[in-house]
Amino acid sequence: MTEALKLPIIDLSSPDRISTAKSIRQACIEFGFFYVVNHGVEEEFFRRMFEESSKLFSLPLEEKTKLSRKEHRGYTALYDEKLDPSSTSKGDSKESFYIGPLGGTISDLNQWPSKGNSRSSAILEIYYGMSAGRQLIHLIALALNLDEDFFEKVGALDVPMGFLRLLHYPGIEVKELHEAGNDQLRFAVQNSNSLQIKNPFLLGKLESSGEEIFWASAHSDYGMITLLATDGVPGLQVCRDKSQHPRVWEDVPNINGSTLHRVMPAGQERYSTMVCGPAAFFLDPNDDCVVECFESCCSEACPPRFPPIRSRDYLKERFRLTYGS
Repeated sequence: MTEALKLPIIDLSSPDRISTAKSIRQACIEFGFFYVVNHGVEEEFFRRMFEESSKLFSLPLEEKTKLSRKEHRGYTALYDEKLDPSSTSKGDSKESFYIGPLGGTISDLNQWPSKGNSRSSAILEIYYGMSAGRQLIHLIALALNLDEDFFEKVGALDVPMGFLRLLHYPGIEVKELHEAGNDQLRFAVQNSNSLQIKNPFLLGKLESSGEEIFWASAHSDYGMITLLATDGVPGLQVCRDKSQHPRVWEDVPNINGSTLHRVMPAGQERYSTMVCGPAAFFLDPNDDCVVECFESCCSEACPPRFPPIRSRDYLKERFRLTYGS
């Protein structure tokens, strides 16, 4: 059974930065997630962003496939992504749209639908994301007992890689199907606490036979930080100890305003915007940034568990595992 999780709330408007940094440190140690409030992004902006996201994913499949993912920009169809390679599912039950950095010639790699205001919304979203993301990164540096501007001083954010990701999870009324009849559908929560569909069924465009069904299967995110904004529909779950068997998954309730996690079907369509770095997108360091354990996080008695690696090489490997290529 899943339990509701009470995550810490981090207030970016607090004048007590040391106390806020300590709260972030404790939240990361205990949960790997926390809520952020007073981040400077207005509710009206989120409303318009989800409206544009809905328009994009409502386009005919033929139109969306013209924007298929290239260089990690563009459209990803249902089941194309599998965040947990060990899952028995044929792929995650979601579609997404990646938008990469907008500055310089690298922005030419982005793809845009011919209709709608997706581009202007993305520009605002990445702006807000970078702003909130930098605030968080400064606080995270303090939480790691580093100088507040540590990441700037080492050049990790000279050319930050901010990726905005729009996500659409189609609705799956599992409960209604279960109640509809006897052996038509049986499901059980297994040791992994994932939903197991025992008998084949067809629901809209989603078809499964003896598979685990996830909107987004178990994974930890790739970059520095992930800022996630959702439309309020539940589904996000967090596992605090991935080494524990069976794993314990806890529901993350929505509030107004890199740990193992997944998104489970909740019976309604769900839209969310994800970013690694600042605000509703992925914020990653420069491509050539060397990622290694900080001195404040290791010692002779507790040496680094992983060797240094360049950011681009690490991300390429994670994408290879996710997409199988």
